[in-house]
Amino acid sequence: MLRIGIAGIGFMGMIHYLSYAKVRGAKVVALAEPDAKRRAGDWRGIQGNFGPAGTQMDLKGVRTYATFEELAADPDLDVIDVCLPPALHPAATVAAFGGGKAVFCEKPIALSTAAAQKMVAAGERAQRPLMIGHVLPFFPEYAFAYKAVTSGKYGRLLGGHFKRVISDPLWLRDFWDPKKVGGPVLDLHIHDAHFIRLLCGMPTSVTSNGRMRGECVEFLSSQFQFADRDLAVTATSGVINQQGRGFTHGFEIHLQRATLLFDLAMYAGGNIATPLTVLTKDGKVLRPELGGGDPMDGFAAELTEVVRALRSGKPSPILSGDLARDALVMCQKESQSVRTGKPVKIG
Repeated sequence: MLRIGIAGIGFMGMIHYLSYAKVRGAKVVALAEPDAKRRAGDWRGIQGNFGPAGTQMDLKGVRTYATFEELAADPDLDVIDVCLPPALHPAATVAAFGGGKAVFCEKPIALSTAAAQKMVAAGERAQRPLMIGHVLPFFPEYAFAYKAVTSGKYGRLLGGHFKRVISDPLWLRDFWDPKKVGGPVLDLHIHDAHFIRLLCGMPTSVTSNGRMRGECVEFLSSQFQFADRDLAVTATSGVINQQGRGFTHGFEIHLQRATLLFDLAMYAGGNIATPLTVLTKDGKVLRPELGGGDPMDGFAAELTEVVRALRSGKPSPILSGDLARDALVMCQKESQSVRTGKPVKIG
């Protein structure tokens, strides 16, 4: 049984805590949180744009610490799950490795490439795994797409379009601070940047257009270029200033013998969705059965992959620190392209 310590009980810390209860082979035995009410189990003030609302939790049997340093020093932990604000990821990860722990850290890996590389290097020195919580490939529609592409079932990947748009996340403190959270490119779009990197490899350059809010890109449209010039890949992401549609994401992925379609929009009062649809070369329209569709299932699947990787000693092909660092680089280059109005080389 892997003994887990969670650092930070905000929205993602709560989601991870609840998800571990569905995962075999892992148990949360400790947490660190500076807020005394949350250490006592009062999570009623926690909110996000999906999943259950915060509630009163029974933390009997869970050791609670006020500081990360106390958690990192706990000798009875195998893994530290870092759910702190992004600016704190590098220091927490390096400290956890110093204490001999494996690290599972929420995305983004960091706010700068240099900090991300320090995290990767620290794991290599400590010979301990670093995994970054890019959960998107574990959502059923994206898991289907990943398997379809990597298996070659429908032939070679030709490209696609990816989108991810939210209303202004008014409940997130410091969201627009580039030194603490990084705005929608690093908090939101990085999901699709990671998925594009996973499916297509690393782009060679990017051209992005968009608008700014202060020092952060508020909204962007990007076109990526690859060494394989046949790959046509675009993405749209950011924040809109109308609160009636809280969240939308989706994709259209082109393969030699099929096109994969998916779209979900969460509106006040109800959701509208185009379920995963496969348009085949011979004219068929297929709707694969994917299960219940609860987003919490994606987090349970992600944590199951963490447990598999740690118990087997075989690194995760999806959650690696290297991939997360590459996704961060892509986002930084896109932001640079928006600010300068010019194409930007990657790598």
